[in-house]
Amino acid sequence: MARKRLSIITLLVLLPSLACRPLEPEAVPALPLGDQLVIEVPLGLPSTSPALDKGDTAGAVELGRRLFFDVSLSSDRTVSCASCHQPARWFTDGLPTAKGVGGQTGKRNTPGILNAAYWTRQFWDGRAADLEAQAGGPIANPIEMNLPHEVCTARLDANPSYREQFVAVFGPGPITMPRVVRAIAAFERTLLSGNSPFDRYYFGGDKGALSPEALRGLAVFRDPARGNCAACHTIGERSALFTDGLFHNLGTAIDSNGELSDPGRFSLTGVESDRGAFRTPGLRNVAKTAPYMHNGRLRNLREVIDFYIGGGSSNPQLDPLLKPLILSARDRTDLEAFLESLTSQYPAEER
Repeated sequence: MARKRLSIITLLVLLPSLACRPLEPEAVPALPLGDQLVIEVPLGLPSTSPALDKGDTAGAVELGRRLFFDVSLSSDRTVSCASCHQPARWFTDGLPTAKGVGGQTGKRNTPGILNAAYWTRQFWDGRAADLEAQAGGPIANPIEMNLPHEVCTARLDANPSYREQFVAVFGPGPITMPRVVRAIAAFERTLLSGNSPFDRYYFGGDKGALSPEALRGLAVFRDPARGNCAACHTIGERSALFTDGLFHNLGTAIDSNGELSDPGRFSLTGVESDRGAFRTPGLRNVAKTAPYMHNGRLRNLREVIDFYIGGGSSNPQLDPLLKPLILSARDRTDLEAFLESLTSQYPAEER
């Protein structure tokens, strides 16, 4: 089979879901029709990954794009995937917690999941294994899109244009949720973010790509005795996703009364050390995706830096990697400059 090339200098997508059960991976169909795409990975990202090599086709990506922006995937036809992941906001919504149909708000911030195709677990609590398993949750979630899956597929099947497009991508057969999430995931896998000033300096050898402030901030970021940021937001020798893919309790779920407001990963595992723990997010484009943390409680990067300097919020399950830091005013400014250097080139077609 011939293979087509898809050039990507892009960002990402996904929706937060709090209660819906993800689809089982084995239920997701293959793509029998069309030429397989080869994704050109931007500088700074892993060049090969099983998560990217899913046999996606141009037709599947275009179908997924259409579904991603379609408000008919919500019960009242007011909310689409792009409502929370707005291209103009670097595929976030700028809100502390996500807003769904009827103006309902959830408990968690729209996940900062740039390059989501690489994540081994999706959502803040990691309950979905991949993009396909994740994609159906927000559609049925009653406080997000509130559209039962059987209603979703019936609504799409009633549209002759969708019926024709699904057959062109998957071959004969009904429109099913496994086909819907397969297409959405194919689109999401093309949304990659790299080639930032940091990447051009660190991986590309351009010694002028970072300012003196950002260079000093990189040193703070990597120094265990100062920023200690790279303990969780890892940087590899050839690529950097800026996450260890693990779950940590930072104390961000502790409310003003000292009570745990969200059990985090504990609700899935029942393991005491997972109580109040959430997935380490990536940091690419972090300067563009405020507010921060799983509940959006920190408004800007300076608040995030100050939070870590204080060692997080004390609680029995606080991650041992957290400890109070001693950073000068210049250290804080430099660290912020480094985080801003992780902003990637925004794709012209999405401006």
